[in-house]
Amino acid sequence: MSLTFISPSEFAERAKQGATVLLDVRTPVEYAQVHATAAVSEPLDKLVADEVAIRYGLGKQDAVYVICKSGARAKTAGQKFIDAGFVNVISVDGGTDAWVTADLPVVRTQSKVLPLQQQVFIVVGTMVLAGVLLGYFVDPAWLILSGFAGCGLIFAGITGFCAMATFMAKMPWNQVKFKDQKVTTCSIDPAGGNKSCGCDH
Repeated sequence: MSLTFISPSEFAERAKQGATVLLDVRTPVEYAQVHATAAVSEPLDKLVADEVAIRYGLGKQDAVYVICKSGARAKTAGQKFIDAGFVNVISVDGGTDAWVTADLPVVRTQSKVLPLQQQVFIVVGTMVLAGVLLGYFVDPAWLILSGFAGCGLIFAGITGFCAMATFMAKMPWNQVKFKDQKVTTCSIDPAGGNKSCGCDH
């Protein structure tokens, strides 16, 4: 069994047909900044497939929809469900970025916290700069720090997994608590594009 993909527009069409659950596996702060109206927050680093299924009343045969920022984390989340025995796991292709580009309904909030990706860029850039400066003025051995940061970026680019992002996501300022999310039905009004939802976010 393998992960399948649909476009954001295809998911919106399916949502009109009846009950769907769209699991947003990004970090809480990313979810708070912008998310598809039909999505509920289930961060990847805390995701346990069977527990999520119980929470939303999903059976092994039911469709499980996952979404992240651009697709990489949704693939990882989808594989967790497949490994747990779920047979109909579907990723929204292109993630929330593609959802926004398709001009589908979203929820936005004002946040003083920088997006996680920008935080990672700042930390990695600081490591590179510090390594270069310390290597030049103090000891050439410090250049290893810059090399380490570069290797981390290469690894993240190849695998889609960024250890720094995972670490940064656990920082206190990146934690956003949501009240219990209970989903019964989530559908999108074909006329106005608004969500009709029996769920609490």
